[in-house]
Order: sequence, then C-alpha cells, then structure tokens
Amino acid sequence: MALSPDTIAAIVDGTHGDPFAVLGPHPDPESPGRFFIRCHVPGADRVEALSLDGTVLAELIRRHERGFFEGAVDGPVPRYRLRAAWGAHVRELEDVYRFPPVIGDLDQHLLGEGRHWRAWEQLGAHPCALDGVEGVRFAVWAPNARRVSVVGEWNGWDGRVHPMRLRHGIGVWELFIPGLTEGTAYKYEILGPGGELLPQKADPFAFQAEMRPNTASIVARLDHHRWRDGAWMAARAARNDRSAPMSIYEVHLGSWRRGEGNRWLTYRELAEQLVPYAVDMGFTHLEVLPVHEHPFDGSWGYQPLGLFAPTSRHGTPADFQAFVDACHEAGLGLIIDWVPGHFPNDAHGLYRFDGTHLYEHADPRQGYHPDWNTAIYNFGRGEVANFLIANALHWLKNFHIDGLRVDAVASMLYLDYSRKEGEWVPNRFGGRENLEAIDFMRRMNELVYGTDEGMGGGAMTIAEESTAWPGVSRPTYVGGLGFGYKWNMGWMHDTLRYMQRDPVYRRFHHDDLTFGLLYAFSENFILPLSHDEVVHGKGSILARMPGDPWQKFANLRAYYGFMWTHPGKKLLFMGSEFGQGAEWNHDQSLDWHLLDIHWHKGVQSLIRDLNRLYRDTPALHQRDCVAEGFQWIKGNAADESTLVYARYGEAEGSAAVVVSNFTPVPRESYRIGLPHGGTWREALNTDAAVYGGGNIGNGGAVVAEELPWDGQPFSAAVAVPPLATVVFVK
Repeated sequence: MALSPDTIAAIVDGTHGDPFAVLGPHPDPESPGRFFIRCHVPGADRVEALSLDGTVLAELIRRHERGFFEGAVDGPVPRYRLRAAWGAHVRELEDVYRFPPVIGDLDQHLLGEGRHWRAWEQLGAHPCALDGVEGVRFAVWAPNARRVSVVGEWNGWDGRVHPMRLRHGIGVWELFIPGLTEGTAYKYEILGPGGELLPQKADPFAFQAEMRPNTASIVARLDHHRWRDGAWMAARAARNDRSAPMSIYEVHLGSWRRGEGNRWLTYRELAEQLVPYAVDMGFTHLEVLPVHEHPFDGSWGYQPLGLFAPTSRHGTPADFQAFVDACHEAGLGLIIDWVPGHFPNDAHGLYRFDGTHLYEHADPRQGYHPDWNTAIYNFGRGEVANFLIANALHWLKNFHIDGLRVDAVASMLYLDYSRKEGEWVPNRFGGRENLEAIDFMRRMNELVYGTDEGMGGGAMTIAEESTAWPGVSRPTYVGGLGFGYKWNMGWMHDTLRYMQRDPVYRRFHHDDLTFGLLYAFSENFILPLSHDEVVHGKGSILARMPGDPWQKFANLRAYYGFMWTHPGKKLLFMGSEFGQGAEWNHDQSLDWHLLDIHWHKGVQSLIRDLNRLYRDTPALHQRDCVAEGFQWIKGNAADESTLVYARYGEAEGSAAVVVSNFTPVPRESYRIGLPHGGTWREALNTDAAVYGGGNIGNGGAVVAEELPWDGQPFSAAVAVPPLATVVFVK
C-alpha cells in the first residue's frame, strides 16, 4: 500500500488531519495476512518493531529523513513495541497508534447530542490502562481544527509527535499516550481550519493547572481523597431548606488570612483555621469566591479559565476535597461562586479555541462583554451548554459542594445588558431576553434539584440577579428559572443608602427600610452584604456609617440586628463581622489586629450572638420565605425612625418582636404592641455593654399587659436604646 510523498510529508510536518489512517498497523490490501507498521519518530536513525518478549518482528525502513518509518509484518500483528535509535542512544517506546479508540459508542452519542452530564469522565486527561499498558487518555472538543496534538515535556512540546484521532461527527479528538502519569504537564497544539498554528491551549476539562504565570494543564485524579462526610451528605437537604437557618460567611481564600511572608494559606491550613473560626462564629455555611483556576489574581476568580480545576494557589484537587470534608465534619455547608456567564480572552484559554468562535458567539454584539472585556458563552450551542452543565454537576459530585452561587445572572438573562441601542441582537421574537441562556439555566437547575446524578441530593443553587425578573427562585414547571435562592440586591442597596444618611434626615427616607417587605416573599431571598460592597472605593460597611466613632459602631450594630431579624437568609463578607474599617484588599490579610480594640471585638461578639439567636429561634428562620412569618407592628413611625415588627415560627405561639431605633435618641417607655400576653425575654440588645454599647435595656424581660396597642391585643412599655435593635422572644 504505497503512500504518496505528500501523505508522508503531511505526517512529518504535523499537518495530517487523520494520523491513525497512516500510522500504526494497517493490513496490506494486496497481500492478505500481511500488515504494514508505520511510525513517525522524529530524528531517529533506526526503528524496529518488537514483540513483547523482545523478538524483532520487523526492521522498519526510513521513508523520510525526518523520521517516517515503515515495515511489513506477517499477520496477525501481535502487541508490539518500538525500539528506536538516535545514533548510539537507543530507547524502547510504545506505538501510540496501535491502540484502539478510548471513547465508547454511548459516550460518543451523548457528547454529540450535547447531553452528556458527566462529560468530564470522557473529555480531559485521565490516567488509565489500555491493552494492559499504563498511560493517560486525552480527549478534547475542537470540531473545526485541522489537527490537534497533545504536547508536553515528554515530546519536547512538539505537535508533530502525538497528533490525535478525530471522532468524526462529534468533533472530539482523542489519544492514549502510554507511559504518562499523574502530575504530567500538557497542552493542546491546534492547527486551525486554515492550517494556521494557534497558541497552545490549556485543557478545558483539566482537573488541575500550573501555578500562574505558567498556563499548562496537569494530569490529575480525583479519587485519592477518602470522603468522611456521609452523615452530612445524608442530612444536608434539610440544612439547605428554605425553612432552615442559613447564615453564610463569604470568604476570599487568598486574603482571609495570610501565612508568613504574606503567602497564601493552603486548603489544608484553611481547613485548620478558617473552618473552626466560622463554626465558632455560628455561621451555617461558607461561601468562597470562585475557586476555579484563573490567570489574574485581581479578578478574584471571576474571570476563570479552568472551570473544572480548583485553583492551584492553595494546593491540589485532593487538598481542596480535604477542605470540603473538614467543613462538613464541622457541620458547615460549602457554597462556591460559579461563573458560567463569561470568560477572559487569554490566548491559552477557550477564546477562539479551535481557530473559530467555538465557545463564544462570533458576533461581538452577542459574544463580547463590554463591562469586563470578556467573551460570552454561546448558550444556544448544545456542546457549550453541555460543558457548563457538566461543570456544575462536576463540583457537586467530585467535590461534594453544597451549593452554587451563580454569578452575574442578569448579564445572561438580557441581550441588551450594558449595551446601547444597536449594540445588541434581539431574540427570534424581537425581544431582549436571552432565550438560550434561560433554557440553559433552567436545565441546569432541573438537573441539580431533580436528579441524583450521584451527587447525593440536597444541593442548592443561588442566583446573583439584580433585576426584577420574575420567578428566579421558583420551579421551572411554574415558569420560574429554577434556582433555590436569589440574592436580594434591592434590599441591600436600599438599606445601605438609608444607613449612610445622618439620622436627622432618616425620617424622610423611611421607605428605604420598609419597601423591601412589599416583595420580600416573591422569591426565596438571601440578604447579602457581599464583597462587592467593600471594594472600588465604597469603603467598608463600618466606614459608611455616619457620626462619631461611637455612633458609627452603634449604627453598624443596629443595622446588623435589623438584618438578622429581617425575613431572608443572611450573607456577610469576611471582615465585616468585626467591623473592619478599611476597604478590602485582596493582596493582604484582613486586619485581625483590630480585635484588640473593644468596639471591634464587640461587633464580632454581636455577630456570634446574632447567629446563635437566629439559629436557635424558629420564629427568626422557619418562615423566612413566606409572608406568614412576618407582621408589621409599627412600620410607619417615620418621624421616630423606628421599626417594630413580629416574626413567627411554625409552632403556635412561636414569636419574636423586634424594635429598631435608627436615631441617637433613647426612648425610655416606648409602648409597643405584642401579639401574645405573658413574659417576653429580651433575647438580644445591640446596645449591650459587651458589644460596646451604652447598656440601656429592659432588665432581661418585659411583661405584656392586656392593653391593645398598634393593632395588637397586648402591649408593653419598653426601653429602646439609641441607635440599637432589641429582640424580644416569647
């Protein structure tokens, strides 16, 4: 079977698109029972084919001076190896092109349909044994490429050595390379559709990546860690339920605390230090800023290029699994921020991956994000939606993540997001809604909530969605997007705007506190004071409070008391729990030294006690997301800048009444209505001396009189401290 010089030249030049059609064993059509063995060993002088016992099957003839060899063997061809010589240097090696395909028919079918929900098991790099030989199998989607090769140190990063097999119909290239092991660094070298050589690409499905500024992927396994969280996984559905207390501590792992020399803490050090701290503070969940691999520290992980890889800044995938396990063993849920809306255009990433706009829209009106100078996924392409959905499920299954907080949902929902007229393309009905992104999010949520997929059940999704889109946290079968929760960005902006005002003017802006209750139960809300509120010149939460230092801290404590008793789950960014004064800096540790100051220590103690009260008082959490759990008692006292409201649990008589005074005026005998008679315990007072306050209070309890007031059948005259929130529990 004579090969044309052009075919041989294409092999040695690395431009042949189907190397398996040429290399490896092939039957001789003119001589039944005889086979040709062909190989490309760059620079070799001699190559022999050996049986596994070392017998020479054939001495291959060099057909091209750059290392193309061919020889005939009487069949059937046994398993064989190659022995190559470069002058006096002789080495035995496996013939990569004698091995069969590694992707089965069913997997090929599901990948082609765009509904392979465990695509990470087939695509990417996986150590395995094939035909009794240990090595690594690689697979990557690049349908428009002319040639794809695996490159690394073992082949001199030379794309001519290991070109891959194309699985026609699905655009996936695959190759098994014997002898490679876990820990091997690799990339893909791709010739685009015009034959142009592209920048070497990292593996979109890699489980591990090199530390920046290096950009190679690393062969990794995810089965080294032995999980110990069976009890947690079995019970977590109840912990994530909307009737459960949920107080989330949001953390940027790189700057919560630093080690010696200002180094990052490892995942295992964070397990030893962060986890006990969060438990001691009474939080129920940790939420970590995107742990996906990302090239630029200053993006905080929100411009990721390795969606399947925990960032190597803090350790290996097994180290991250150990961190998750430590959270679960301590009774903490772990939520990660997940970024499916956009990705950066770094040369080694997804952008123009195979020389075409593969993952992103080609039209910049659809595929370019003006806010972040990033590319937008083409959600309407089945393989791209499959990539993102499989990624979500990957974190739940392989890392036992309890929840995904989905970043920038609004930017995905609207085609005209941050765009002027003429800068966006309407949907097929002429509207501004991104129908494909909506379908993607609904399908993702259905799979997280509606199927097991090996994740153990009970995981949740949370939308960071800043508009009035209806039904974000409602099931898809009633027309919702299917998320479990939604951040209440409106509440955050309104209440922070109110708190920044001098108390003398707050009477004119009372609705900033009350307006949120008009829609508080339209979604399953989380009240966030997130990292976005302590960056970009906004300062810290404490720094926004008006007045002298005493008033600043009193305002902050009153605000936290209002937040923890308001309907909705809670989220607080690190540092805010002890009143950090400076704006967050991702390049250094939090200002832990501030805890030597009694006012900061007092805020920390307050958050600890608020979490305990919220967790231990059913009236403050069981009906967080339903209107039956809330009642205004005195919602219109604008002139006094005071709020009084009741919270109710599911059990009869389960009640708490909250009084918030947002003026610096103490109110000695302030009568408030109460829904029940008897004794009401003063469960928490943000003006307590232990928190740094003036210690005006009610001696531990008040007794309700049978005197109707504020529309309630009972009432009591209570002492209300200045700039404080007081909580009474029946």
